[in-house]
Amino acid sequence: MKKKIALWAALTAVALLVTGCAAEEPDAPAPRAPSARGDGPSAGTGAGDKAPDAPDRAAAYRKWGLKPFAAPPAPPATKPVVRPPGGPVPVISDIPTTEKIVFITIDDGAEKDPEFVTMMKDLGVPVTMFLTDAAIRGDYAYFAPLVAQGHGLANHTLTHPNLRTLSQDAQRREICGQRTKLAKRFGTAPRLFRPPYGNWNEATRAAAAECGVDAIVLWRESMQIKNMQYQRGDRKLHPGDIILAHFRGPAELKGRTMTEMTATMLRRIQEQGFTVARLEDYV
Repeated sequence: MKKKIALWAALTAVALLVTGCAAEEPDAPAPRAPSARGDGPSAGTGAGDKAPDAPDRAAAYRKWGLKPFAAPPAPPATKPVVRPPGGPVPVISDIPTTEKIVFITIDDGAEKDPEFVTMMKDLGVPVTMFLTDAAIRGDYAYFAPLVAQGHGLANHTLTHPNLRTLSQDAQRREICGQRTKLAKRFGTAPRLFRPPYGNWNEATRAAAAECGVDAIVLWRESMQIKNMQYQRGDRKLHPGDIILAHFRGPAELKGRTMTEMTATMLRRIQEQGFTVARLEDYV
């Protein structure tokens, strides 16, 4: 297993901003994923149906060296990003909104730090996980408690290829194949898809449509070890931005842990006056 993790770290370094790879899929189904609206975590409220009291919430954040987030606004009655029936799959890097909210997405699944599961339960900050079978097939069970907490489950292909190099049929196999695996393991089919490396073409959109995808999700910022990498020249978060992070550990983060990277990312979001909302409530 250590050799596989080391190999994965090498592939991650080559890929720069996006990753993917791991072992063999067990048979037992994991708990069913929550529905797309109304039962997932929201920033500052904790997981489950009942928000903790303010002192408890503050203590949970202090445990991780953080301050509580402001609660996000109520989700819009009508989602701002909707695929029209029979229409092309939307490709998005942000959500149209004037609210000071951002969306956290975490890719691949190579690092499986138990402390990250605890952190997410303590903080209740919503994230969407774009998972690659090659990275998680040896331990799908790790993600079950995160799904049970209400975090979004999304598709990141079977083997993490550069889709631009594949035919539409090969792309369809990558996307539909992972959709089937995630549905089998977690009881719900993912609606959102992210192409590895952010590389896509019109064949990707057509293949994604065949696989029941509602949106192809790219990003505006990516979280590195200590700082964010921005696509815009002003190097600032904007309302509705989608942030990319990865399931990475000390080998890829120069000795820092997944939870340390996550805490730093959350501080960077707070420093700019934003809170975190749930992507599935808007797409």
